[in-house]
Amino acid sequence: MTKHKDCYGTIFHDSLHFSDNRKMRGKVFEFELSSAGLARTNRSVSFDVTEWDDCQKCPEFEHCYKLCMAKLTLETAISKD
Repeated sequence: MTKHKDCYGTIFHDSLHFSDNRKMRGKVFEFELSSAGLARTNRSVSFDVTEWDDCQKCPEFEHCYKLCMAKLTLETAISKD
């Protein structure tokens, strides 16, 4: 089995498990879903360009990015109500 860096596969935060009104941070990207009571009031996404640059220098970037996108695609598919 290949040993990967601790950050492998963490470019995005898990989109299935999150808390409202709190930043959910992956290595590069973060999001926040704001709500007041039952209503969603805002959504925001941001990124850390320094971490992105660090990722792109990594020899495992291509494989890590593909894994992150596959995870995000599956999370999106199963989160549909």
